[in-house]
Amino acid sequence: MDIILLTEIIAVTLVLFHLLGIVSAVEAIIKVRTAQGAIAWAISLLTFPYLAVPCYWVFGRNRFDGYLEQRDQIRQESQELIEQTSNTVEQHIIPRCSENSFTSTLYELARMPATSGNSVELLINGEQTFDSIAQGLASAEKYILFEFYILRDDELGQRLGNIMIEKAQAGIKVKILYDEIGSRTFHKTALHKDMKTAGIKVEPFNTTQGRRNRFQLNFRNHRKIVVVDGLVAWIGGHNVGREYLGLDKKVGHWRDTHTRIEGPAVLGVEIVFSTDWRWATRKPLSIEWDPVSTHRGHCNALVFPSDPASQFEETGLMYHQLIVDARKRIWIASPYFVPDRSIISALQLAALRGVDVRVIIPDEPDKRIVAMANWSYTKELLPAGIKVYRYQGGFMHQKVLLMDDRISGVGTANFDNRSFRLNFEITMLIDNPDFAKQISDMLEADMQHSRKVYKEDVKTSLPWLVAMGTARLMSPLL
Repeated sequence: MDIILLTEIIAVTLVLFHLLGIVSAVEAIIKVRTAQGAIAWAISLLTFPYLAVPCYWVFGRNRFDGYLEQRDQIRQESQELIEQTSNTVEQHIIPRCSENSFTSTLYELARMPATSGNSVELLINGEQTFDSIAQGLASAEKYILFEFYILRDDELGQRLGNIMIEKAQAGIKVKILYDEIGSRTFHKTALHKDMKTAGIKVEPFNTTQGRRNRFQLNFRNHRKIVVVDGLVAWIGGHNVGREYLGLDKKVGHWRDTHTRIEGPAVLGVEIVFSTDWRWATRKPLSIEWDPVSTHRGHCNALVFPSDPASQFEETGLMYHQLIVDARKRIWIASPYFVPDRSIISALQLAALRGVDVRVIIPDEPDKRIVAMANWSYTKELLPAGIKVYRYQGGFMHQKVLLMDDRISGVGTANFDNRSFRLNFEITMLIDNPDFAKQISDMLEADMQHSRKVYKEDVKTSLPWLVAMGTARLMSPLL
């Protein structure tokens, strides 16, 4: 190639990158949700456009396009469904109450009502969780809805998969969704092939579906949902893999929490799955929408989904509201504790007004940079009187919250930027003192297996401070 022509091509390419950097920086300033993120992207796009431009268009956006229209359509359908099934569902809908955030602010953020008459069972660790799910799958008579972020073809995946294969062969509808990044090789496995052969509808969530999402790899469907016949649902922190049973020697003991729900709240879980199914397949969820789950217990429950298509950062606002409402205690257990400034301030203010604030995190997170970020935020929590516990003897992966003696939450959302802004998540919020007591007992047992952190435990050497500061700068990306 003529050297002059080559020089011209290089020059045009460089100019193009700088122009794209300017355009991208303007978009980042307008659209990135946090000031820190907008500043970081704008500086990098203007200074190093050759690297920053492709990174921005792959990882930079935090607004998921196209899903909102699908969700609104499902919402309209679900409202019609509630009206059609008034004898079984409407009587359990808890009216809005401006004096109670559970049925006002959180009700509005969740985009669905809280319901009474639910039974909620607490499932601690993998053996309880997957035994319960396996029994539920085996009892299916009409349909199974099965959605996980991680789905592996190992002994656990085969155990649950074989039950669903048998059910599909018996004529029961089975629909499976998985995240194509979390389960990146599942479509190549023998289990996937066997499921398809048996007539199971197995679909990736299709995060990159849509014109503007095509190159966007930053979003994840992090939900873990199982529904059987519209009667029973499971929500919690476990994925489907042998490590969640503590069988991975590198990881060791796996501490996690799940819930089993019966009652009107199951319909809300089905609606969340149906929205994801419509997005993934562009088809409605063809099941018998005949909710017969009437009164099953004494728990008020609110199914709380969140996603990056929404106008509000729902998960972060949910946590913020519960922290602000706390009068006695707020206990949080999360494997990834990388909150934003507003959450830190709310926790500090809660502790300063006399609320018992406790945070449980893994002593050894699975990501080194997360560990350093945890120490950075711990340094801010301790002076306010917040108690921080580092779980020992394995990896703690549960996402659990307890507020006072009534409200508790178990779900998929971590306490970090990714769950607040980038992931599709779901949390089951329960208003019931008896269930709250179970959560309290469970978390107290976890604290017995943890070491309490004191101010002198936070290292102050220059390398350590630099590492913590660097991790904190990267917290919007964690």
